[in-house]
Amino acid sequence: MTPEIDRQIAIGDEAEAALPTQADLEAWVETVLTHEADPRHELTIRIVERDESQQLNRDYRGKDKPTNVLSFPFETPPGLELPLLGDLVICHDIVADEAQEQHKAIRDHYAHLVIHGCLHLLGYDHIDDEEAEQMEALERALLTQFGISDPYRVVDS
Repeated sequence: MTPEIDRQIAIGDEAEAALPTQADLEAWVETVLTHEADPRHELTIRIVERDESQQLNRDYRGKDKPTNVLSFPFETPPGLELPLLGDLVICHDIVADEAQEQHKAIRDHYAHLVIHGCLHLLGYDHIDDEEAEQMEALERALLTQFGISDPYRVVDS
């Protein structure tokens, strides 16, 4: 099933060319949902500037700094079945900075963060080492379907 993504762009027009397309987002999300056989398929992906990321990170996670991706799973009320997965908020400036620092193509880094964020929406986490290893292995496997190499591999400058 093709995911229904509300793609929201809340950054200046000058960065538009570096952003993933609707088709990119749908492909990355569909890969996660297909692997997990999850029937939920509606989500919002909002691409923001640093100040919005920082405010959300502070308000919801108690961390007063911007971050690359925030995941907000939809909490379905008891007895109700909806196809809503949740929201991802991605800070474009952080993604661009990290891609450059890590010697990655920005599109590849976006793919990683969308997949990573979707796994969080589905309940995956990386709080302890065992959970982190499981989540990272799944991210690697899903990213290889797009020809994207290990996002956790350290590249020497």
